[in-house]
Amino acid sequence: MGEIESLIKRADRYLVTAEILIREADFESSVSRSYYAMFFSAQAVLLSKGLSFSSHKMTISAFGEHFIKTGIFSNEMGKDFHKAFDRRQISDYHHDFIIDKSEAEKFLKCGREFVSKIKNFLNT
Repeated sequence: MGEIESLIKRADRYLVTAEILIREADFESSVSRSYYAMFFSAQAVLLSKGLSFSSHKMTISAFGEHFIKTGIFSNEMGKDFHKAFDRRQISDYHHDFIIDKSEAEKFLKCGREFVSKIKNFLNT
């Protein structure tokens, strides 16, 4: 299996995990897994152009530059990716920040749509 396919499989697994975490009422962890599903699928689509980055911020920026600004994917997808990153940062590093079920479900939905669009683009 190639690296792109491996990243997409990981994204799919993380979406399943995010759903399980919602059922277990671990909403902060669910948002984190939804974000990582988006992150790994963004890495996969960037890799399809021969691009690879070592940091989250560089990956998000490159995704915006190569896929949002060029019109391949919608501005909304870029915004969702940024929001998920921000929420993941806050929920992972601020113990007093609480995410509720509806917000976790919203990010899971965004994550599913994000990964699905990238998979369609990559034809996987």
